Amino acid sequence: MKDLNKKRILITGGRGFLGKHLVKNLTEKRGIGRENLFLPAAEELDLRNWENCKKAVKGQNIVIHLAARVGGIGLNQEKPGELFYDNLVMGAHLMEAARQEKIEKFVAIGTVCAYPKFTPIPFEEKNLWNGYPEETNAPYGLAKKMLLVQSQAYRQQYSFNSIFLMPVNMYGPGDNFNPESSHVIAAIIRKVYEAKKRKKESIEVWGSGKATREFLYVEDGAEGIALALENYDKAGPVNLGSGMEISIKDLVSLIVRLMNFQGEIKWDRSKPDGQPRRMLDTKLAKKEFGFKAKSSFEEGIKKTIKWYEESVENKKNHYQN
Repeated sequence: MKDLNKKRILITGGRGFLGKHLVKNLTEKRGIGRENLFLPAAEELDLRNWENCKKAVKGQNIVIHLAARVGGIGLNQEKPGELFYDNLVMGAHLMEAARQEKIEKFVAIGTVCAYPKFTPIPFEEKNLWNGYPEETNAPYGLAKKMLLVQSQAYRQQYSFNSIFLMPVNMYGPGDNFNPESSHVIAAIIRKVYEAKKRKKESIEVWGSGKATREFLYVEDGAEGIALALENYDKAGPVNLGSGMEISIKDLVSLIVRLMNFQGEIKWDRSKPDGQPRRMLDTKLAKKEFGFKAKSSFEEGIKKTIKWYEESVENKKNHYQN
């Protein structure tokens, strides 16, 4: 898209983890005025409500839909119905409201959880419909996948310019460290931090450690979304990832080493591993809009640990003062 700095852009979830990094990317790297960005909080506009979706898109030119109810395996097991309903309804209402408002471009953010449980490694976009997702997060993954169905249907019937991106789990400064809903990197960092503070001799981690995952540093993720906004206008879904694969066991070992934790790692094998392997084929994003992740994984983890430790200490100092 040309002249982005002249467009009014709605970013749902714009005050969240990924949203803050995307806003920084658009304003600092691309020179878009902050006054051109509309970043409603969930408390102001609950997007499960149709009337709120109409209010959100009113007068906008572009919609970037980041908002989601999301969490790790525990939350997906505890609240599959809520995760399905909330994500499905938000997406369906918002895209329909955007179509009615004649929005110029809609950027829908899906999820790697939409892929079938047993997808050949690396996951290619052409394999997206070749099976049912991993059971522990299928309701969430399928709800987000419906954004792709809606996006393609609206393009076909209404010539509505909507694109669909599928990022892997992101991590970095500002991540969600809430133990009830965090993903694995944030969860492990918090566990290790608290174990060290309490002088515990071990930490407990879910599963066997054999499952593999791919992770994308959040600044890279924000850049990928911005590049797709500027340069991609096709119907097909596109992976956003780093093209790396690491076992949960090796991930935990890395975090433990970087945080200098000397205790034992106990694996709770009664808890699920989730999808056996995850790694994306990232060639299409490179070909279509020139995206390639640049951040070193170890450096990204170091920055995330540093941010978390400093944020905890700052909170303590704030309460003490």
